[in-house]
Amino acid sequence: METQAVGHLMASEIAEQPAMLQRIIDHGSGPAWLIAAVLADRKPRFVLLAGRGTSDHAALYAKYLIEVRLKLPCGLVSPSTLTAYGSRPDLRDTLVIAVSQSGGSPDLTETLVVAGERGATTLAVTNAAGSSLAQAAELQLDVLAGPEHAVAATKSYTAELLTLNLLIEAWAGGDSAATQALPAAAAELVDRRDEVRALAQRYRFASRLVLTGRGYAYPTALEAALKLMETSYVAAHAFSGADLLHGPLAMVDPEYPVVAVVPDGVGAVAMEPVIGRIRERGADLMVVGGAAALAAGPQGFVLPGGVTEELHPIIDIIPLQWLALEIALARGLNPDQPRGLSKVTETW
Repeated sequence: METQAVGHLMASEIAEQPAMLQRIIDHGSGPAWLIAAVLADRKPRFVLLAGRGTSDHAALYAKYLIEVRLKLPCGLVSPSTLTAYGSRPDLRDTLVIAVSQSGGSPDLTETLVVAGERGATTLAVTNAAGSSLAQAAELQLDVLAGPEHAVAATKSYTAELLTLNLLIEAWAGGDSAATQALPAAAAELVDRRDEVRALAQRYRFASRLVLTGRGYAYPTALEAALKLMETSYVAAHAFSGADLLHGPLAMVDPEYPVVAVVPDGVGAVAMEPVIGRIRERGADLMVVGGAAALAAGPQGFVLPGGVTEELHPIIDIIPLQWLALEIALARGLNPDQPRGLSKVTETW
């Protein structure tokens, strides 16, 4: 029997993402439009999102989209207020969306059950159409990621992002034409693994790391920090650029590496003073961003052009997934077998 290389599960699932994104564009747009039509008819006045771990970061991305594209107030649910504390808020005129790769988290399922009982329209966005979460929801969207075997979620995260984008864009009355640029951009980033491997050597012995971004890039920073923590055991802390300046900047120094996610767009402009302050402190800074963000010459990784700012998170996480995998391998760790973790985490 052929011996598989360490980390092959995570690596193969990272590499699947270009084809998966094309599959979602081809087969996920129709279901997204159908559900968008239902939501447009019901006209909810508020949207609440629930998720755990990686899916919580996908939910945060959707929050930005909903507030910008739909102009609706939107918040992230604390499931424990409903499940542990027994709160029963009035949720009429509210859409509650639960995002979960596995659909197996009991607290998210109970959140949807309670939300439905309290008058909300409920939607499950999951990679498991037959899961308890999907069955608890009035509406559901399959993210079409296919089976995911690595403990660290990679392709299911980008599948959630794209599916949520298709839904919200359809609800806003737009079209999905801009998504056509995603598979080719993702393929380019998958093929740049060697470039990331070289960058990963800078962090082989790092015990802590800060990641930062603003706007649509902030969920990417959060997700990258999670991948680093669960695969290479780095103490990775993610902050929005604005929050970083409100105190945490004090811990940044030449011994504390910083990775800034700065794709071209409004968020990049907002990050300019943040990058300036990080440089003032002499931090080991790496910018993952557009050519403009790297113009001043920091160590960095240039992201592909031709992708809109709101779609960038769907591809920007790919080099950071490679980074987490390569740091783990450089440390002699197996990212497919993180200590004490399993694929489905049950929370209450």
